[in-house]
Amino acid sequence: MEPDLFTAAAEERQATDPSASPLAVRMRPRVLDEVVGQGHLLRPGSPLRRLVGESGGGPAGPSSVLLWGPPGTGKTTLAYVVSQATDKRFVELSAITAGVKEVRAVIEGAKRSSGAYGKDTVLFLDEIHRFSKAQQDSLLPAVENRWVTLIAATTENPYFSVISPLLSRSLLLTLEPLSDDDLRGLLIRAAAEERGLGGAVTLPDDAVAYLLRIAGGDARRALTALEAGAGAALAKGETEVAVATLEEAVNRAAVTYDRDGDQHYDVASALIKSIRGSDVDAALHYLARMIEAGEDPRFIARRLMISASEDIGLADPSALQTAVAAAQAVAMIGFPEARITLGHATVALALAPKSNAAYVAIDAALADVRAGLAGPVPPHLRDSHYKGSASLGHGKGYQYPHDVPGGIAAQQYAPDAVHGKRYYEPTRHGAEARYADVAERVRARLRGERHGEE
Repeated sequence: MEPDLFTAAAEERQATDPSASPLAVRMRPRVLDEVVGQGHLLRPGSPLRRLVGESGGGPAGPSSVLLWGPPGTGKTTLAYVVSQATDKRFVELSAITAGVKEVRAVIEGAKRSSGAYGKDTVLFLDEIHRFSKAQQDSLLPAVENRWVTLIAATTENPYFSVISPLLSRSLLLTLEPLSDDDLRGLLIRAAAEERGLGGAVTLPDDAVAYLLRIAGGDARRALTALEAGAGAALAKGETEVAVATLEEAVNRAAVTYDRDGDQHYDVASALIKSIRGSDVDAALHYLARMIEAGEDPRFIARRLMISASEDIGLADPSALQTAVAAAQAVAMIGFPEARITLGHATVALALAPKSNAAYVAIDAALADVRAGLAGPVPPHLRDSHYKGSASLGHGKGYQYPHDVPGGIAAQQYAPDAVHGKRYYEPTRHGAEARYADVAERVRARLRGERHGEE
């Protein structure tokens, strides 16, 4: 809610005693130009710049906004900057502790402030996805009539967690995970600036790299780990924050993993080869190394989809479905929850029966095509729907399979150059054993043989 006497006293203490506030709070930007990353949301004339009054709206006032993004990407920071820069009345609520009663109190206060003093109200509502439908409904009249300008923050997909009427009355702004360059600059500034650590410690390159790995694009996590490591170093009388000190301070070992170098490819290769070899425990180990090192979960999910087709194929047709579903889930939820989905898919793929027959088949077919073994399409298979095609012999002699007992007509489909070639050689592993039987039976029928049937 709005500041009282005790809140003001606490803020005054934090201003005079930096250690009273966490490093992540002290390094919070004071103006929009200090915000790290999110450049796509901070262009001139953007909704956020209009909220702080940088461009006049005239009859088109600033819109309510929904800020959606992973933790540590700056949702609360952006709201804080607006609160510092705007000349509007700013009220903050958290959906964790507030309810309809508190929302209504803010709305009534906004009406009084507007009527009595001509001062508009900006309401920042954190964790809006924790509000029930009824609680979100209570915001609608205020947003629709612009009694308040709402800034709502969520880590959940708003299309699932925010009611449609509120979505339609607000602008959805998506925040992206911070890049390594964004976080590197922030860490260096935090170590050097007076409001940060004031140059009390230095950060070697390997310590910065370690902090970037464990941060996973989360600025708050990076600064929290830096503060813990700096405190541990100073307590030992050291002025350099070594990786070993950081490991002790955050109780997390530094994983040797270069996302742009050999380790990236070596560990990813080991993951796939462990799945191919059906060693579920080794596969989970390599998956854990990739997760702990901050690997992009979408990259891992893509590798699993490839593995499902390349190494499992028709031995377990559900493997690809599992991998695709995992990729879709990962894209929607992100880390840390995505680790569960990736683990689920990795276990399923590692324990599935294996076959590379489909992979070998398409590569063999491609090799023949590239070698020039193509040839014309047999006349009876050519398109016969256009005028004049009959005179060319197109479609002549074609047997419609649905008119034939068993649904398979004995006729040639492949060009002469590859007629009789067998590309797909199914294994007897898992569900592919059934496909092996089907393939033999169908090939015999295509040759005009009965293959023990009928």
